Amino acid sequence: MDAIETYIRDILDFPKPGIVFKDLTPLLNDAKATTMCLDALLYQLGGAKIDKVVGMEARGFFFGTLLAQKLNAGFIPVRKPGKLPYKTLSETYALEYGTDILEIHEDAITKGDRILIHDDVLATGGTAEAVCRLVERLGGEIVQCNFIMELEFLKGGEKLKPYSIGSVLKY
Repeated sequence: MDAIETYIRDILDFPKPGIVFKDLTPLLNDAKATTMCLDALLYQLGGAKIDKVVGMEARGFFFGTLLAQKLNAGFIPVRKPGKLPYKTLSETYALEYGTDILEIHEDAITKGDRILIHDDVLATGGTAEAVCRLVERLGGEIVQCNFIMELEFLKGGEKLKPYSIGSVLKY
């Protein structure tokens, strides 16, 4: 995984002072690195059957769609309010200062669908936890929550304890 890590760029003080942002655009800019990362994400699944991949806006869409294609599964976008055109379910979740909302189409999951939840980074876990609640409200069975990077010091994995978590890189 060291080879993948070389494609992750640290941006100091973004989006605000004191934050070190993990930028994956250099990874996306290199076809071999993208393939290597995709293969690592797939490996974490251990051959598990997946019906649908749920990706979070917006960086979860990059590899979420690639995962869905490789798994011969559907892709479901989860977005901020007002971005999805059909009837939605919404879930409010806590941020460091305040709350936010995520939405999913109400017909995106059929009861019993085996779901892979994907995002680029697991930080505090609030976003992933909210998506898990949406998936379960629609009757989906969460097979794994998987991430390119996990910021372990933020302890987001604690919010996802009932679920299998896969992370290619850990910081």
